[in-house]
Amino acid sequence: MIKIANALSDLATPQISSDGRIMEWSEEFKETDPRHRHVSHLYMLYPGNQIDPQTTPELARAARKSLDVRTDVGTGWSLAWKINFWARLKDGDRAYQLLKNLLHPTENHMLNMSDAGGTYPNMFCAHPPFQIDGNFGGTAGIAEMLLQSQNGYIELLPALPKVWKDGEVKGLVARGGFVVDIKWKNSIPQKVVIKANVKNKCIVRSAFALKVDGLTEKSMELGGSYVLEFNAEQGNVYELSPI
Repeated sequence: MIKIANALSDLATPQISSDGRIMEWSEEFKETDPRHRHVSHLYMLYPGNQIDPQTTPELARAARKSLDVRTDVGTGWSLAWKINFWARLKDGDRAYQLLKNLLHPTENHMLNMSDAGGTYPNMFCAHPPFQIDGNFGGTAGIAEMLLQSQNGYIELLPALPKVWKDGEVKGLVARGGFVVDIKWKNSIPQKVVIKANVKNKCIVRSAFALKVDGLTEKSMELGGSYVLEFNAEQGNVYELSPI
């Protein structure tokens, strides 16, 4: 562990370039292709959590600018990664646009990495010619739009696009050993069921006013289940009860 800690201290930290983007390298090299599909330097945004709109707003703005320059064009795995990036930046509509790009029908089997992608009629990701990363990554992106838990708490509907005004999802797994079902209407959660697979403390937050006695730091037992029901008459108040 000491060796790992020492090695981590030698790693470069995220820096913002002179044009306002996250630096891809330790120096500002001139890019051959500014729109290139690779976005590995944003790993700290997703799946990492060192870049976050709330805790590191300047880095989050720089990450957004990096994505704008890279554009929404790409192949399967790149589009899937961008869906997750925009979800972490809490921009559901932009994530949804990338999801549409990933799923647009195509029959192009040519090895064109600069302007290809989409989805074949059999729902395989057209990387091309095929790459499962696009399918798995796109699914991960949808989950990330509906539930996030990378900061030590469960966040409900963090990047919900306007077109998903009403909906329901079941079985999303959050960090900490929790399984979450969410039903929402008019973009507001109506019923949330949280099940604990391990004994752990459950912290829940959302973009909406959230006021539940004991819920924000609720210790849940193995196999325990709780339901949160929205009460519109009380103004964005959730009521918690065991089931």
